[in-house]
Amino acid sequence: GHCSAPQSTRHLQTRSSSRPSGSADARLVVAAAVVDRLSHPTRLLAARRSYPAKLAGRWELPGGKVDPGEAATGALHRELAEELDLVVQLGPTVPGPSNGDWPIPGNWLLRVYLAVPRQGSVPRPGSSHDQVRWLTQSTLHDVAWLDGDRAVIGALDLLFRSGPGDSGVS
Repeated sequence: GHCSAPQSTRHLQTRSSSRPSGSADARLVVAAAVVDRLSHPTRLLAARRSYPAKLAGRWELPGGKVDPGEAATGALHRELAEELDLVVQLGPTVPGPSNGDWPIPGNWLLRVYLAVPRQGSVPRPGSSHDQVRWLTQSTLHDVAWLDGDRAVIGALDLLFRSGPGDSGVS
């Protein structure tokens, strides 16, 4: 189980430069925005949760928690292999408002990487998901995204519209 460390500093804004990574108060989750290609993407992979019950039926960018001592990218490769039997090539991150990450409910920070499936690798739902779907820019908002992913989907929407020369982030 998780040992509960004192939470007294939880509400302070910590800058990633002042704390070694891994000791920040907010815990890190990684996710992949799996697209058909890194430049000028036209399709995004969405995965529908089948577990736990409170999240079942909601869609997410696949990924998971970073274990203590684990590199973020290593965790993402591990989670994608476990959850979707998917092997990817990682691209740049999708920059969020909190030192490049995205705050999500529960005092977590979400770090999102663009990714493309490796040749011949096809996503297959495992124990955590019951369906995967490729969305286009026009259907990005057609599924019920998890609350924590909604802001990221907005940023990806801009990326789909703008192409690689303009990140769409001011």
